[in-house]
Amino acid sequence: MSAGGFDWERQGKTIEGLIEELQSFQDKNIKVELSLDGGVTSKPISLVAKKNGICLLVSVSIEE
Repeated sequence: MSAGGFDWERQGKTIEGLIEELQSFQDKNIKVELSLDGGVTSKPISLVAKKNGICLLVSVSIEE
């Protein structure tokens, strides 16, 4: 569990919580990417969608 007793590894974040964290960044123009391996690799977020009651961050990469 993290500070405050919230189990973020299983529960994830709400849109409100994510916006609050993003607002803490001074540079609002930095690129946003998503990592599934603790930051070793990352992919840019291409789309933000609503699906089955969740906010879904989607990375679309076209292989050449």
